[in-house]
Amino acid sequence: MFAYGIFKVLYAPHETFKEVAQNPKYFGPMLIMVLFVIANLGSAYVIASKTYVETTEPSLSLEKRDLWTENKSFWQPLDGAQCTENSMDYVAGVYYGSRSIEFWVEQSERIAMELRSIGVNCSVNGGYTRLYLRVKWTSPSYPPQNASLHFYSGSTSFYRNLTSEFSNATVNSWRNLTINLADERWLRNPLWGNVTGLKLELVWNQTSNIRVLVDGLFFGGVFKPYVENVPGYIASYAAYSFMQFFLRWFLLGGMIYVLTKVFKAKTVWRVTLILAGFALITMFVQAAISAAAFSALPTLKYPFEFIGGVEGEAKSAYGKILEETWLVNQVYSVVQMVMLMWTVVLCTIAIHLTAELSWTTSLLTAFAAYLAALFIEGFLTM
Repeated sequence: MFAYGIFKVLYAPHETFKEVAQNPKYFGPMLIMVLFVIANLGSAYVIASKTYVETTEPSLSLEKRDLWTENKSFWQPLDGAQCTENSMDYVAGVYYGSRSIEFWVEQSERIAMELRSIGVNCSVNGGYTRLYLRVKWTSPSYPPQNASLHFYSGSTSFYRNLTSEFSNATVNSWRNLTINLADERWLRNPLWGNVTGLKLELVWNQTSNIRVLVDGLFFGGVFKPYVENVPGYIASYAAYSFMQFFLRWFLLGGMIYVLTKVFKAKTVWRVTLILAGFALITMFVQAAISAAAFSALPTLKYPFEFIGGVEGEAKSAYGKILEETWLVNQVYSVVQMVMLMWTVVLCTIAIHLTAELSWTTSLLTAFAAYLAALFIEGFLTM
């Protein structure tokens, strides 16, 4: 009968509220809260199953972030070059640390640096398929005539010509290199299963003082389903859903009680709170519809550019995701607005029935109470 009552409020609210007012019990709103949490978890699981996040080496953790371009001990300058850690000029981002590695050599036509002892699987079968690297030179004032990237796999070395990547680059500007690995553009056929090191070499057409900085070196290209993190994700989302419903229920009931008292209505706190809980059946309906709508989402891939948090890049990557989810987001917005109005209507009926206020006063009270509850909820959960 309780379960029947909570769904009956959807199509016969006046009759349901009258029965609840005569026999108020907390079981109904508590059951609605449980159903809302379950439906919300369903939505969360659907989104998680559609979401894939790019993983990298080094891993994107605050402990390891940008590991290889934070510490100069990983690098070996070649051909008389020197290196140091630069804490003044680096790529600003969530996982890019607070330093870059700076290399310099005086009166030379070339500069080269090696990263050794890394051990990364870059095979096409489950390995990392991309290399991300930021490069910047501060002198000379013109781009290099030739650039190449060398990889090592045990005793085997192989390289790719990167001259075109620098052809339109400018001095004192970070160049973002995204290089596909293990493809036909490499000049030798490497053993990608165990990449043990790499070398970057830049060559100019005349002798000068050369100064080059590198930052943000990550292997990427592997997308893992976010659903693998479901246990922790579901637990935290369940707690959030419970808090969201309970807080809105308490605030809505409280605001209705206070506002009706302004009009000297003889309302009872317990009855008002329980009626507010029944009116929030719309939260369950919205969560259920959202779960169905989210099932129509395409596969969403969150690339390294989005996760890395570099200004401009993250916004651009997020813009592409929004384009893919535009239709579902529109449906969600419409459903959210309909449920808001529906909740106000249900509260209006409950107020008119129990507080014996006019329909106009009941509507204005319900509207003000719900907006105030949403505002306070948003403030408390910021």
